[in-house]
Amino acid sequence: MLDTLSQLTLIESPSLEKNHADRCAGFLADEWLLRGTPVQVIQQKHRGDHLRIVWTPASTPPRAQLLVLGHYDTVYPTGTLSRMPFRVVGGKAFGPGTFDMKAGIVQALFALEALQQLQTKISKRLVFLWTSDEEIGSESSRSLIEAEARRSDAVFVLEPSLGPHGLLKTSRKGVGEAKLMVHGRSAHAGLDPEAGINAIHELAAQIVRIEKWNDPRRGITINADLIDGGTRTNVIADRARVNFDLRAWRLSDMTSIEKRIRTLKPISHGVKLEFRGGFDRPPLERSRSAVLFGRAKSLAKQMGYTLGEAAAGGASDGNLTGALGVPTLDGLGAVGDGAHSDAEHILIKTMPFRAALLAALLASC
Repeated sequence: MLDTLSQLTLIESPSLEKNHADRCAGFLADEWLLRGTPVQVIQQKHRGDHLRIVWTPASTPPRAQLLVLGHYDTVYPTGTLSRMPFRVVGGKAFGPGTFDMKAGIVQALFALEALQQLQTKISKRLVFLWTSDEEIGSESSRSLIEAEARRSDAVFVLEPSLGPHGLLKTSRKGVGEAKLMVHGRSAHAGLDPEAGINAIHELAAQIVRIEKWNDPRRGITINADLIDGGTRTNVIADRARVNFDLRAWRLSDMTSIEKRIRTLKPISHGVKLEFRGGFDRPPLERSRSAVLFGRAKSLAKQMGYTLGEAAAGGASDGNLTGALGVPTLDGLGAVGDGAHSDAEHILIKTMPFRAALLAALLASC
């Protein structure tokens, strides 16, 4: 498993670099083909190709299906390995994308191999869907994910677990991005400042207003993360914009936040406000995960492990499948830490158990 993870990590696969992502997809396709499973390469024009891998036991009813879901793209541009090489230190495997989520894909590969070698009776077709653009919003893969989920009785998401004890993620926040654009009027900052309407001043006032909508107790967070505006220091800024990261646990809160943003009124006379975006991933509610988590917890206990659960502030493609009403269990991937950072790593000794847990879940559903 570690050798396979090493090979997979050494093939850099940034979301925005199609040629490199396709090389990674090719490696994964070969690994599944070696296990005798048909691989469908779903070609993409601008992003890496998606992979749909199907294993159908002979006795499987044609409409019964389980979906194993994940992504092979990473947030790291090519060349990252030169400063962040794959390495094993103190029982940990470090490297870009090891935790989020290449180790999870490796665990799924060996879960399937275990089921095949043990000749385990599986009552449903298994579909493994590996996508190339989760880290940038799943634009090219969302319709594919949702279509596959609608055909499935359950979805198992190989995103990394939470914390050192490998907690499964039974709920996730809904997330989105909103852009507020302010249109003012330019003028000479020295000769005729009164003739201008400063868009940056208006933007700053609106950010202060919106910041007060944060409600930690309800899990509502609105963060201004990107700002730009103006042209020169001696010109009154006639334009400015800000991007907000939006997160909430409840659909009702998501709707309320979007309405408040879209009904904002200008503070300065003569200003025009323009809005784009909003929430694009609904929350993953625990009600969609509870039964599957109970089964996973019971199976883990039979193996001699204690399995816990947690709520996560980040989103995944599991949000999309859960919103369709399909039972979804997330965080089944690697145990480790440091996602999207130079310290990204997984705990090597946990990989066999996580693979065995996935195999047991697929065999019992």
